[in-house]
Amino acid sequence: MVYKVNVALGAIRTEYRKRFGIEASYRIKNHCRIRTTTKNPVVRLLFVALAFILVNVWITLLWAFVSATRRGGRRVYQDLFPLKTLLEFISQGVERLFPPKREIYSPKHASPKLRTFSARL
Repeated sequence: MVYKVNVALGAIRTEYRKRFGIEASYRIKNHCRIRTTTKNPVVRLLFVALAFILVNVWITLLWAFVSATRRGGRRVYQDLFPLKTLLEFISQGVERLFPPKREIYSPKHASPKLRTFSARL
């Protein structure tokens, strides 16, 4: 319990708004975080950084193309372009550039012709 603290209500409100912004950004970041089982901290940090970059790109796109200026600030129409939609666009683009493999051949059990083909890849 706190007793006789002389803090202005405006200062408390400002601090809580900062904290809410930080927590909201981490919650949004978790929507586009790459899941991994690697223990390598460099790779994990790279994936977290990539998630934050994707969130910042999404916010920039929202601000530039899906918002309107009005009295008292900007109105952002987030429901017209949710983060999930951006992530699906990116996923489709990556799959077009790098199609998922449907078959995997084991060089040990493959015929000599397939082993030769696998070695060239």
